[in-house]
Amino acid sequence: MRLSRFFRFQRYRLRNLEYSMILCIVALSVLSLLILNSAMVNDASRDSTIRKQILGMVLGTLFMTFFALLDYHVLMNFGILIYAGTVLILVSVLIPGIGVSSHNATRWMSIAGIQIQPSEFAKIGIILFFAMFFSTYNDMISSPKVVIASLFLIGIPLVLIIKEPDLSTTIVATVLFISLIYNAGIDRRWIIGVSVAVAVLVIIVFFILPLLDVNVSFLRGYQMNRILSWLYPDKYASSGLTTQQDNSVLAIASGQLNGKGLNTTSFESVKNGRFLSEENCDFIFAVIGEELGFKGSMAILGLLALIVFRCIKLAFTARDMSGRLICAGYATLIAFQSFVNVGVSTGLLPNTGLPLPFLSAGVSSLFSLLCGFGIVLNVGLQRRTLKKQSGYPETTVYFDEYRQ
Repeated sequence: MRLSRFFRFQRYRLRNLEYSMILCIVALSVLSLLILNSAMVNDASRDSTIRKQILGMVLGTLFMTFFALLDYHVLMNFGILIYAGTVLILVSVLIPGIGVSSHNATRWMSIAGIQIQPSEFAKIGIILFFAMFFSTYNDMISSPKVVIASLFLIGIPLVLIIKEPDLSTTIVATVLFISLIYNAGIDRRWIIGVSVAVAVLVIIVFFILPLLDVNVSFLRGYQMNRILSWLYPDKYASSGLTTQQDNSVLAIASGQLNGKGLNTTSFESVKNGRFLSEENCDFIFAVIGEELGFKGSMAILGLLALIVFRCIKLAFTARDMSGRLICAGYATLIAFQSFVNVGVSTGLLPNTGLPLPFLSAGVSSLFSLLCGFGIVLNVGLQRRTLKKQSGYPETTVYFDEYRQ
């Protein structure tokens, strides 16, 4: 088997490598270690967590390099196997003896003493599979047959994820699917129809049924309580359901403009007083806000925003639809998870557990993100180049110099 079928170096152009995105991810990964070291100063498992984070960075960087060199069209040829593998790992975690339970949820598998969260890898799997699926059936993207088939295919992993239960990741996977089918060019009538139906459903489930004291069966008690405590904070003020977010907002506000500094020993620190929970993952932005202040928070959000912006730009210059959807899906993943994590920490959204990309503790999250980024880099290496049209120096057109 010829390696040239997998590594098509003749198509790659080193000048197309996304150096700015690489620098952003390196900066975020290094900051992650510094922030986690400070966030877990009172945690006995700090050293273990840092070592695992470094391991995730090293392995993730190696696989990122591999996927950056591997022609992404090869992955598109294995789209069905990627989907089957995604479903398989999601099923495996629900099998007694394989899945690891914690906090009334079974979302992890233990491999060599390291807990792996399959749903993090499922996000990348969903992006790759539907990039293949929608590019294959792009001419029929708005036909009822393709739409219904795609809904069935996304429905299987969604059901498996919510069975763990993991509502937040289910929402992420749903948003990824919506982004992919939208960028594939589905007819706007589908978008308008589904949007209206979802809006009506949300109003009924979260506003009308609670007033009638009707139980929503697909949501667990704690999930519904988190949403209701966010919608009606005064009513649930004495329940303790808003304590996590209230303390998070207090920590961010106390950082003011310049912050209190990493590893601060200030007695007034919300973190040092152990008023924060999940400060190494779901509420890591609270630590960022308190210790790095507004300036540091904006710098980190700026790095994440630059990654999203560059992914979107790559989507417009990708060689084909599958490359476009890979970049669009990855941009959606980074943007949505960042928005939700920060939104929860600032009280803008209901409390839900989603890591801040590249910064929160978690080997699975970091490793899967780096692998996905490697695929995006390969799309960039094969992008269409900008060439000036002969005779019209003021006009710029896209020209695919690698088309065969």
